[in-house]
Amino acid sequence: MGGTGAEKPVLIRWEEREGVKTPVRIDGRLPEQLRPIRIEVGVLGNADGSALVEYGATRVLAAVYGPREAVPRHVALPDRAIIRCRYHMAPFSTEERKTPAPTRREVELSKVIREALESVVLTEMYPRTSIDVYMEVLQSDGGTRTAAITAASLALADAGIAMRDLVAGVAVGKVDGILVLDINEVEDNYAEADMPVAMAPSLDKVLLLQLNGVLSHDEFIKALELARKGILEIYKLQKEALRKKYVEVETSVTG
Repeated sequence: MGGTGAEKPVLIRWEEREGVKTPVRIDGRLPEQLRPIRIEVGVLGNADGSALVEYGATRVLAAVYGPREAVPRHVALPDRAIIRCRYHMAPFSTEERKTPAPTRREVELSKVIREALESVVLTEMYPRTSIDVYMEVLQSDGGTRTAAITAASLALADAGIAMRDLVAGVAVGKVDGILVLDINEVEDNYAEADMPVAMAPSLDKVLLLQLNGVLSHDEFIKALELARKGILEIYKLQKEALRKKYVEVETSVTG
């Protein structure tokens, strides 16, 4: 969030649609529209579970290994599994090539995502084990942390790990004074506020909420409701992707 030093592009233009002045975003979406979303599970053969999630041009690959014996043994917990998360942006994921070494932001987001996933994984079913979750941002165009947690949740489900619910996330931004859903990179760069949110929809629980910038109380309530509506759409796509995979597996087994 914040300007880049370059001349600010026109982020919101007003068009007359059916006789009504309507705000239209830089990529042609309306304020409450998600980017095109693509979800696929079981994309990696050597992982216990995996998922590829795309929010527009943002692409995140998640892989899960485990539950397996915790190594080193002294980190094992007698009553539950430990979850270890690694969020990482590939050096080629942004326009400016980044260092492959983990940055402070990546370490922070790894921790935040781990804490969110711990809220839904039934870790008590897997004592003395570790569940390792790797999230690799292949291409970044805004919303990488929310796409990552969405992918991680699907990879856990694909691995057959018991969960209370799936987790889906999306970011809401304030652009030129207007709340918009699922902001892209350009909008994020010039937004007055950016609020990533992740929820467990069936539990009706917010598991991740961060706010960069300033929103009034009313704007915050409206932004949270906008995020919830977007998350419910993504949640449906998550379940469809899992259902599709297991229908294909059942078909291949039964012939």
